[in-house]
Amino acid sequence: MRIKIHLKCSQCGHENYLTSKNKTTHPEKIQVLKYCPKERKVTLHIES
Repeated sequence: MRIKIHLKCSQCGHENYLTSKNKTTHPEKIQVLKYCPKERKVTLHIES
């Protein structure tokens, strides 16, 4: 079963991205490096 998740910037706290993941195969939180438009640089985004 896939669920929709928001990715939140660890620096400024804005939810910039919407994605999905399979909850049964990946129960841990997703952490990816993405571009933050408010910070104007690549930052760590964590599942919220």
